[in-house]
Amino acid sequence: MQFFETTKSQSNIIMHSNLPTPPPSHSTSPAPSDRQKCVYECLPNLYHGSTESQLAKNVKIFNSQPDFAEEHPFFVADLSSVYKQHIRWKTELPRIEPFFAVKCNPDPYVIRLLAGLGLGFDCASQTEINTILSLPTNCPATENPSNNIIFANPCKAASMIKFARGNQVKMMTFDNTDELHKIARLYPDAQLIIRILTDDSKSVCRFGIKFGAPLDAVPHLLKTAKDLCLNVIGVSFHVGSGCYDPQSYVDAIERSKKTFEVGESLGFKFNLLDVGGGFGHDNFELLARSLGPAVDAHFPVETGVRVIAEPGRFYVHDAFTLATNIIAKRGSDDDINQDLDDQSPKVMFYQNDGVYGAFNCVMFDHAEPKARTLTVQSELTLDDPLLNEKMVKNEEISCSIWGPTCDSLDCVMKNHKLSKGLQVGDWLRWDQMGAYTICAASTFNGFRKADVHYTSGADSEESHQVRKLLQQTAPDLRGLIMYP
Repeated sequence: MQFFETTKSQSNIIMHSNLPTPPPSHSTSPAPSDRQKCVYECLPNLYHGSTESQLAKNVKIFNSQPDFAEEHPFFVADLSSVYKQHIRWKTELPRIEPFFAVKCNPDPYVIRLLAGLGLGFDCASQTEINTILSLPTNCPATENPSNNIIFANPCKAASMIKFARGNQVKMMTFDNTDELHKIARLYPDAQLIIRILTDDSKSVCRFGIKFGAPLDAVPHLLKTAKDLCLNVIGVSFHVGSGCYDPQSYVDAIERSKKTFEVGESLGFKFNLLDVGGGFGHDNFELLARSLGPAVDAHFPVETGVRVIAEPGRFYVHDAFTLATNIIAKRGSDDDINQDLDDQSPKVMFYQNDGVYGAFNCVMFDHAEPKARTLTVQSELTLDDPLLNEKMVKNEEISCSIWGPTCDSLDCVMKNHKLSKGLQVGDWLRWDQMGAYTICAASTFNGFRKADVHYTSGADSEESHQVRKLLQQTAPDLRGLIMYP
């Protein structure tokens, strides 16, 4: 049995629950020795096998414990899914360089795998920048941060601009004159990117209400940058998270072209276009086949314009599966919902994770997660196809699903259909829980965050490549992999 091993002096990745402490305010950059203090004590084991095999293994472990004392929620992260998403990206948008949006899921293995694949990183804070700078020195983002990290926050704290300057993170966005004056004072050598406002009405999460300069404000902003002797190198935009209309990207590209022309008229020579994020998992090819040609039409390869993007959920959405345990149940015999119609929930299930934990995506990201049974009356449906088929045919019941806290806001699903045979102690499975979930989870009311169990995937070329890449980007790790 082989597995990754680490020591305190060897590990060097930032952990969800142990984010690096910012340097003192008088310092603009931590010394190398300081950075080593902002690292993992150890990394979790990386297993081999399918998501289903890891779900089954961990449920069996929990169910075998005396008095069932540790029924914590847990994720299974299949890193081969992240790798497959990168292949999709390179197939559809070979010219556009992906800069992973760290805020979406700053998972240690995800970050290292993407670094091994040569991605750049979109960071919005000092902590996120430090997360990337703490990667091994053989990663492009740490070898050349000025070229592979973009500080994509148009409104930055002064201390964070100083930190970026001290660590050679040059590319940063702006959308207002106050930001320009601040940068001129603190980091006059920065490479600036003007963020323009686009039509984000066809997206699930709209950003235009907070960021982006309207086209009629662009001439004044660029003239101000010119007067301050600042170096503006390009244009960025974001059509909103979860965009479902390809035309939104086409329109944004046309606005970017107009901004390039304004910049040229003022003497700037723009050489970078940042097309932002918003890429979904299910409609990626549809979006890409409009975006790619639009970029080539308005910014042909021969112009030398570098094109980057800021995908987040696209890479991790499908890679993480969450398992939750039903810790309590109230049925119609408990005198609930007596006045409701036949379509209203007849059962209330309480599980050990909710909207203050991984399901914060319900409130913050407009997510609509769907539950499936993982066990029914303590029997794994994954391990028994006949039982699974029986549960599908079995009578379903309307139910609501609630988190564990003592807050009535903690409702994960108001109305859902699940097997009538579910009981306290059974497990539910939630797929596609990789984006904007664990990164914003809290320990409100004293409930712990879900652990993450990692797998490189089942036997496949993708699984082999994942292990190979992690060896390259994790020189502090010994061995290869732990088998179930």
